[in-house]
Amino acid sequence: MSSILENINSTINEVMSPITDTVCALIFYSVSIGGYDIPLILVWLIGAALFCTLYFRFINFRGFKLAIDIVRGKYDFPNQKISGQVSHFQALTTALSGTLGLGNIAGVAIAIAVGGPGATFWMIVAGFLGMSSKFVECTLGVKYRNENEDGSVSGGPMYYLSKGLGKRGWKHTGKIFAAVFAVMCVGGALGGGNMIQVNQARVQFSSLSWLFGEFWTTDQGALLFGVLIAVVTGAVVLGGINTIAKVTDKLVPFMCALYVLAAIVILFFFYEKIPSAFESIFYNAFTLKSAFGGVVGAMIQGFRRAAFSNEAGIGSAAIAHSAVKTDEPITEGLVSLLEPFIDTVLICTMTALVLVITGAYTSTEAQGVQMTALAFDAVFGTAGNVILTVAVLLFAFSTIISWGYYGLKSWTYLFGEKKIFDVSYKIMYCVFVVIGSVMSLQKVVDFSDAMIFAMSIPNVIALIVLAPEVKKDLAVFMNKIKSGEIRRTN
Repeated sequence: MSSILENINSTINEVMSPITDTVCALIFYSVSIGGYDIPLILVWLIGAALFCTLYFRFINFRGFKLAIDIVRGKYDFPNQKISGQVSHFQALTTALSGTLGLGNIAGVAIAIAVGGPGATFWMIVAGFLGMSSKFVECTLGVKYRNENEDGSVSGGPMYYLSKGLGKRGWKHTGKIFAAVFAVMCVGGALGGGNMIQVNQARVQFSSLSWLFGEFWTTDQGALLFGVLIAVVTGAVVLGGINTIAKVTDKLVPFMCALYVLAAIVILFFFYEKIPSAFESIFYNAFTLKSAFGGVVGAMIQGFRRAAFSNEAGIGSAAIAHSAVKTDEPITEGLVSLLEPFIDTVLICTMTALVLVITGAYTSTEAQGVQMTALAFDAVFGTAGNVILTVAVLLFAFSTIISWGYYGLKSWTYLFGEKKIFDVSYKIMYCVFVVIGSVMSLQKVVDFSDAMIFAMSIPNVIALIVLAPEVKKDLAVFMNKIKSGEIRRTN
């Protein structure tokens, strides 16, 4: 079986190699600045986040407390005909489950290994800026969503690209952009949101062979692992957004609490090094090498491996947020800005601090997850690998189910909302879970990563073009709060 898989891997990678190399060269085209290659797609995304932050007068900070209050149900919205399928909290956890992935564990380790401790600072900056672009795309996702006859909703960049740009006289261009986005999203879901997640989760799980047996290091073990994950994924994804939301609103808080608690324990054991760690982070962030290397390491090496981590500007999370029960799109835009904060400013920073304080990032042998495992082992010993494996499995699974929904909505946008297209996609998605577990197909994964980044090209255009109407909607919403039309309940 091993030789068969190797032959398949080799053949597919060989076929995909010229296609992947061409696409990646286009999407990740770089310019050299100060001796460092800066991908233009990175400038595109950061530029969009900076534009949204300035244009909306730092909504990432101004709207933070209001966002928390909305999630907690502290506001009453009278005279509303509520549409949608999930609560604000469930929409947030569903989107978070898609962003919280291996990038928070492995990607951060790679980023710091490349850019040094200063990379942590630039990750935090990127997280804060991303909150603003997330606000815009998720507001638009709700505003332009479709309400189906069965009560379900379909939303995301596909709809505000086609309908929103259509209103601006870009009817045909908007439809083309929407179709391109949908195709890219399906490809990204199958690869970066699915195959790479299950593959790395299986590799990490097999590292516990001393606990669960050598069987899990074999090809048969990889196949069984993939089948088990596919079955559980199918059970969740087949139930649609309502089932996904019910799973994520329990799974996300648990896995975040588990990971953060473990990180806090490690920080406690090395508490005397915390001041010097922060000093190293800030000092290295502003040396010439770390300023460039940190940005490149954090934003490319780290975020690329998990679909750019918080996905701000990519547009994927807007698909999940569009299912929220509300007729006030701005409310979900505000809620969504919490997502990059939790994903990047909190979880990624916790990983970074653990790596810096324990010194694990200086390892020349361990990479990615293994580097983070060294940090956990420094306090928990062999139990650290078990804790980290549980975290990896939960983070990977949460990403798989959310990206399954993103891909589904893009698939049905392209082919229609009929049951046959719905079921066929879900079956295909589960099959790719098994494929991802038993084969690496690196070129396929690289291709899908490029597709995820390519989603940002039409999406950012829509964010900039439609920003003025979001700004007007925000002003109207804030006036409703000031006038008492929207009341605080306590």
